[in-house]
Amino acid sequence: MKPRLATAADVAAIVRIVNAAFVVESFFKTGERTDDGEIAAMMQAGAFLLVEDEAGVPVASVYVGGEGPVGYIGMLAVEPREQGGGLGRILTEAAESRCREAGCRAVEIHVVNLREELPEFYRRLGYAETGATVPFPPGEQTNRPCHFIVMRKPLA
Repeated sequence: MKPRLATAADVAAIVRIVNAAFVVESFFKTGERTDDGEIAAMMQAGAFLLVEDEAGVPVASVYVGGEGPVGYIGMLAVEPREQGGGLGRILTEAAESRCREAGCRAVEIHVVNLREELPEFYRRLGYAETGATVPFPPGEQTNRPCHFIVMRKPLA
């Protein structure tokens, strides 16, 4: 399964994938994770990569952006029925390659501190906590205090 660059026609599919994958955050976040407007705006600032199943249906996505020395990947999402099969790794590596091609020397990802399984996942992919944190976006509805942990990986 080779990732491809998403187009505007993929916005609804990305929203579906992200909202399905991020339902695990319902223990602290209320409402949907994203919507068409947010994904379309993110596509203007960066790009989404997609992986499709054998039938050509998108089942995983990741956002990639940033220029200069540090790239950014975010909103990595794999449909629950496809999780555990390596799609997260495939998309992360593809996003890193895109950052490398753009001249980035490192890439960052922000993970929610309440998702305790995420730092270990990204450590296995070569990321390390920087010690920095980023506040959760204002206006997001949460029922527990939370913030993002900044993780970074150097790109060779």
